Amino acid sequence: MKKSLIIVLLAIVCQNAFSNKTFPVKGTFVSPADKHILYAGRISFTNPERPAWNYPGIQIIAAFEGTSLKMMAKPRSGYFMAQIDGAEPFKVAFRGERDSVANLATALPEGRHIVRLMYAIEGYEFYPEFWGFILDKGKSLVDAPALPERKIEFIGNSITCGYGNEGCDKNEHFEYETENHYYSYASITARNLDAQHWVVARSGIGAYRNYGDVKTGSPRSCMPVQYDYTGYALDLDLRQEASFLKEKWDFSRYQPDVVCINLGTNDLSTNNYDLKLLKQGYQKLYKLVREHNPQAKIVFLSGSMLYNQELKEAKQLLDEVTAEAQKAGDKEVYRFDMAPINGDAFLGNDWHPNVYQDEKMAGELTAYLRSLMKWF
Repeated sequence: MKKSLIIVLLAIVCQNAFSNKTFPVKGTFVSPADKHILYAGRISFTNPERPAWNYPGIQIIAAFEGTSLKMMAKPRSGYFMAQIDGAEPFKVAFRGERDSVANLATALPEGRHIVRLMYAIEGYEFYPEFWGFILDKGKSLVDAPALPERKIEFIGNSITCGYGNEGCDKNEHFEYETENHYYSYASITARNLDAQHWVVARSGIGAYRNYGDVKTGSPRSCMPVQYDYTGYALDLDLRQEASFLKEKWDFSRYQPDVVCINLGTNDLSTNNYDLKLLKQGYQKLYKLVREHNPQAKIVFLSGSMLYNQELKEAKQLLDEVTAEAQKAGDKEVYRFDMAPINGDAFLGNDWHPNVYQDEKMAGELTAYLRSLMKWF
């Protein structure tokens, strides 16, 4: 009884300390609302003290003074990749029920330093939140380097998320520990081109039919339905689970120069698809993307997990949708095919691309976008 009472009292003290901006952790607290913090990605700031999201690839960038840095996040937010001053990035985990503080740097030389964080996984089960930084006592944030001017949006499925890309066995199944968007083809391509990249992607999603769903499609959770919202919900009715999931996305916050759409793998899965409905799904998504991004180039990609008949069908439909859009007057719609995975050495979990395949795809797409966008 006495032990239980002590635990409860400690929990109350910590909760009150957090709400009053004083922590059992020594240092100076920096609010997520600090004007020096840069954010990239579909993030909800409905509560500016608790920025929330659930797509991969969300980025948080700041410059700080001092010799150490801690970050705070909601317990069980998942995994981040962190990089300090251009050094090798490393993974940071918030998986436990009480994991809310992580050490990012200690014993740095006195002076100005830069931290870059990227959310490495899909957060649709975790509802992650960023809760701020803790600096050396008396230190503060300073102006961070500006985000790149070039802007890309990636719309996709598990391949874009980085599903299983840190896995070593195609027969092993999904674990969050082996998903890392930082090493996805999308993230690598953006770094190659010195571009921002914002992500709207979820494993299993399709242009009309999600993985394993009925032949008639997934009208409540496919990409054309999800694209208008700040976050992803497994079903429209589940948008009540977190307040930000009800938010319609404000497209004025990010107008990409180019949008890359990599969908179709799940639509064509399990030999249970309708090509007419898939084409309609592509067309519906194209119209949404063009409506919200009137100046962007749009590139339809075929992914690396399609083979044989399904690959042939996907290419044909994407060629048709692209040609019809161009014929209707939109000359800024394009096509690009990434090479299929060729061999076990390039397979991660569940037959998905591993980091080596991601590097190959990024090399192909980087060269294409560099030429298309004149980004030399």
